[in-house]
Amino acid sequence: MRLLGYNTAIYCRLSKDDGTEESQSIQSQKEILKEYVDKQGWNLVDYYIDDGYSGTNFNRPSFQRLINDIELGKIHIVITKDLSRLGRNYIQTGYYTEEYFPSKNIRYIAVNDRFDTFNEENNDFIPFKNIINEWYAKDISKKIRFTLDNKAKTGEPIRRVFPIFGYAYNENNERIIDPETAPIVQTI
Repeated sequence: MRLLGYNTAIYCRLSKDDGTEESQSIQSQKEILKEYVDKQGWNLVDYYIDDGYSGTNFNRPSFQRLINDIELGKIHIVITKDLSRLGRNYIQTGYYTEEYFPSKNIRYIAVNDRFDTFNEENNDFIPFKNIINEWYAKDISKKIRFTLDNKAKTGEPIRRVFPIFGYAYNENNERIIDPETAPIVQTI
């Protein structure tokens, strides 16, 4: 397997953005993985971050940029915190870990899952782990859908949105004119 220069890509993903510029989970993933890369003495080429993207779909901007950089020969190692950060679609995740990465001589490591394409003896359980990751995504989706449907049936607001400038929300989640900002909107 080609490891010239040990050019390493750190890939981080999280489904829901936590409202900050970069989510706490992404920051944590970056720190853990950067420390791992440094301990190995490898060259970190770049961080590839998809914050707010589902793992059930591989059409994510930074993941596609990662694939492009692999095709250009810039990357030799790809590291994620765990397999679910790579993806939650077991067929596509399996394709990348078992077909694509090996065909491009890419070493793939999922640190928390102790998965390393260089160490075949610990990889037998990985397809099952990918199935579990996909089931988890489907289960969470069903629970969210159930909660939203229940809120809709009871007339409860489905989600609180940020107020439009010039408006605020009262305790019943109804939009009301904001006396502080409304004059600015009226002037505009």
